[in-house]
Amino acid sequence: MSDTPAEPTSTGSNRQPESPLWERQTLEKVLLASVEEQRQARRWGIFFKSLLALYLGVAAWMTLKPLDGRSESGGHTAVIDVAGIIAPGQLASADNIIEGLRDAVDDRKTRGIILRMNSPGGSPVQSAYVWAEIRRIKKEKPELPIHAVVADLCASGCYYIASAADRIYVSPASVVGSIGVIMGSFGFVDTMKMLGVERRIMTAGEHKALLDPFAPVDPVARQHMQGVLGQVHQQFIDAVRQGRGQRLKENPQMFSGLIWTGAEGITLGLADELGDTRQVAEKVIGAEKLIDFNPDENMLDRLSRRFGAAVGGVLLESLMGGLGAPR
Repeated sequence: MSDTPAEPTSTGSNRQPESPLWERQTLEKVLLASVEEQRQARRWGIFFKSLLALYLGVAAWMTLKPLDGRSESGGHTAVIDVAGIIAPGQLASADNIIEGLRDAVDDRKTRGIILRMNSPGGSPVQSAYVWAEIRRIKKEKPELPIHAVVADLCASGCYYIASAADRIYVSPASVVGSIGVIMGSFGFVDTMKMLGVERRIMTAGEHKALLDPFAPVDPVARQHMQGVLGQVHQQFIDAVRQGRGQRLKENPQMFSGLIWTGAEGITLGLADELGDTRQVAEKVIGAEKLIDFNPDENMLDRLSRRFGAAVGGVLLESLMGGLGAPR
């Protein structure tokens, strides 16, 4: 046995272990990464906020720019389209056309307005609204010229509107006129009998179903509706006479619903001269720069406009075919 005293042993239960170096390094790296991530987040936040501020600034500038005139220098000619079917919800609705007219009038750099006409017509009410607005503008700003320039077709309600302008310019082959009113329907009385179908309808009012296509025509209702159409027709005639004045060379057929070429229209006083949009802007108004004042349209409006233009094209083709015009 050795006499050397034994070393006291330690179980470690009475000592606090120190954190290894790698744990501290890992913790430091995590903290540094968190700080860097926060910095990057702040940078991106500043970037996106700056981008948003730039976008809002550009949008505000584009919104307020018309107040100072839509052209950068000098004056311009405002152009407003009357294209396709004139009806509520269409591009050529009274609301859209009147909005364009008022924006053009409010622009201090507008030297004149051109109504670019290419329509088979439409609602007499919508046409009358625009006609009245043009006359109101002419009364308030008699020095501001408003001219109508006809492309292919300016018939019925389209001509109603054009008659309010100072002058109407056409192409020799343009189609103008159709000063009349129409109401269409169908009759299926005999078809119902052939099919053995009985029509059952109840009304409160003797003539409430006067336009029912499944019932025979009521002579009293027919006479009444003819009177209504006659009144609207007379309003149309009065508007044309007031707008065109002494330039009209009236004849028995002028207000019968017939149409004429642009060249014939000039002879009859339904139009004034030959000319297109560019010529009228440069030589008549004296401001060759053309600025579009049509309200912005969404996709549905664009599709509706194209449909209306297609319908107008079909009508024009049938009219020109009836006139024996070359294709």
